[in-house]
Amino acid sequence: MFYRKLYVVLSAVLCLLASSLVVFFLFPRSVVVEDDGIRSVTVQFDHVNTKVLINMTSSLNFTNSNFFTVMVDSLSCQVLYMKTVIGTMQLDNVITIQPLSQRQVNFTVSVQISGSTSYVYAFCTMASIKVHNILVIMQTSVKTSYMMRTAQNTLEAYRYIDCGSNSTVHQPPRRLWQ
Repeated sequence: MFYRKLYVVLSAVLCLLASSLVVFFLFPRSVVVEDDGIRSVTVQFDHVNTKVLINMTSSLNFTNSNFFTVMVDSLSCQVLYMKTVIGTMQLDNVITIQPLSQRQVNFTVSVQISGSTSYVYAFCTMASIKVHNILVIMQTSVKTSYMMRTAQNTLEAYRYIDCGSNSTVHQPPRRLWQ
């Protein structure tokens, strides 16, 4: 009789331990997406059509703290100047992140400033000004999938771009508050 009770208690403890381990290793954790700033900016001018053409290369850092592989299904970015969309990009099937690892993705957004914001061309080509900073807003959306679950992360960043010259200095993300 004593051994039967001991057997039942021991099997219940082992079942609880096994189920706890399964939940710990297979319970999905969120994928951390961090903005790593702008890597490079190239500026060109279309003098005939008074346009400013900018290519901005940015970086995102992904951290997978799961014990299984995570797929980054899509990455989309939209750049705004004064509430006007001036550039978009979309990447599909971006990367696969191995368990317990980090990856970085660089992406380039082509921006065209013209039309109702053509006054920016005059500002960017003005020789009397040394620094031609404009403020753009980057809205980035990332869709990930793992273990039949999908998640979406959205990031918004404010970037100062010198539209008067090419800038290849890495601009880390600025913190608005501490």
